Amino acid sequence: MHATIHLLRKTDFPLIRRRRLQSLQVNLGYRCNQSCQHCHVAAGPNRTEMMDADNAALVASLLRSGRIATLDLTGGAPELSPHFRDLVHVARASGVRVIDRCNLTILFEPGQDDLAPFLAAQGVDVVASLPCYTEDNVDTQRGGGVFEKSINALQWLNRLGYGQPDSDLSLDLVYNPLGPMLPPPQDKLQADYKCLLGERFGIVFDRLLTIANMPIQRFGSMLVSKGQFDGYMQTLHAAHRSENLDGVMCRDLISVDWQGYLHDCDFNQMLGLPLGAADARHPRPHLRELLAEPDGFCGRPIAIADHCYGCTAGQGSSCGGALESAHAGAQAVA
Repeated sequence: MHATIHLLRKTDFPLIRRRRLQSLQVNLGYRCNQSCQHCHVAAGPNRTEMMDADNAALVASLLRSGRIATLDLTGGAPELSPHFRDLVHVARASGVRVIDRCNLTILFEPGQDDLAPFLAAQGVDVVASLPCYTEDNVDTQRGGGVFEKSINALQWLNRLGYGQPDSDLSLDLVYNPLGPMLPPPQDKLQADYKCLLGERFGIVFDRLLTIANMPIQRFGSMLVSKGQFDGYMQTLHAAHRSENLDGVMCRDLISVDWQGYLHDCDFNQMLGLPLGAADARHPRPHLRELLAEPDGFCGRPIAIADHCYGCTAGQGSSCGGALESAHAGAQAVA
């Protein structure tokens, strides 16, 4: 509670506005087969919040509208939703790229035996969480036995073609720091991951995405309990870089919660901050309002709070990894 109150006080984070909508990030529910320490959703096996059929149908309508380039499915474990596969089918049939934010161990849960082949057959991009390349660190952060299952899952995905140099099946890994510190340089850590995972387990993948831990929900509560919350916030403030503002994910993404309400990002969703485009008529914008807004709220302000510094600190951080690396890639292409 203390963390949430602190974050929602008046902030001096710079004002930013939306660009044209590109990505719809849909949280299908908070149920998960894991309970990770760094989870900003506080997901777990006992969570019951799951998107219903009516809201899933509204998502499908948006996908068919031709206004969305990327469907980003998250949770919890999004694959546990009864609507996960239907939404994948609709998106791919509509020419929409699909990202599955996968915790890897879900591939071995009962009833998910055909999940990996399904993802490959549909051409779904897999973004898989692997917070370290050592067993002790992963199991400490995510639970006993998670590392071994994750390695087995990655090897399975590799056999299906994921991450292979001659394949269109994209496999990215996600790194989160173990504690209240910023991620190390993404490019260097990616090289270490590729070397060690390749040598020890024969695993290949496309990119490593380094994401800063957000001081909210389970991770925020842990910081408060250890007396580290204020120190971490000072770290984020001190490392703010204004050049990262152009690349933050909320500029062209809308986050949808399990009830169909709209937020500027997944982190705002967890803090209960509605879309910055909210007004007196629609104080909590919903998928219904997005369907009626052909411009996707372009030009509207984005809801900000102190946790936003987590996305602009140091090399920057977004659902697509370090913003610094993204800037470098864009310059290279140009």
